[in-house]
Amino acid sequence: MHSLHLNVNGTEHRLELDERTTLLDALREHLGLTGTKKGCDHGQCGACTVLVEGRRINACLSLAVMHDGDAVTTIEGLAEGERLHPLQAAFVARDGLQCGYCTPGQICSALGMLRELRAGMPSHVTQDLLAAPELADQEIRERMSGNLCRCSCYPNIVAAIRDAAQDVR
Repeated sequence: MHSLHLNVNGTEHRLELDERTTLLDALREHLGLTGTKKGCDHGQCGACTVLVEGRRINACLSLAVMHDGDAVTTIEGLAEGERLHPLQAAFVARDGLQCGYCTPGQICSALGMLRELRAGMPSHVTQDLLAAPELADQEIRERMSGNLCRCSCYPNIVAAIRDAAQDVR
């Protein structure tokens, strides 16, 4: 067992966990934050995507003890009270979900992706590596390629991300 401290969605938590506990299981099973989903449990579907220190990660591939002292943001931490985060509102407005299972991971990944884009990080499809990447549909698709949607809502997801991009902090 290992004692650790996590700041999840702005709330401090002290946990006593088996050292083999993934961050995903710590969030779902120990903190009751079930918005983050367990899909493939192999880091291939993106349903478990959360933000750690502002960067997106697959929580199923990361041990909780690796994040002792880190700030973790899950889908539950994005809205401000009853006011949806701009990405959440855009997914609703653009019908970027069907069954909704992948949606929390899609939204957290989109937020991380937009931050990467703003920081000037290129992707595989970035044309000019010396210029700031543009928010083109091809760029969004490439950067979101680690998040799978079994319902095939991809065109609506891309549109939602494009719509919300200017409002995301």
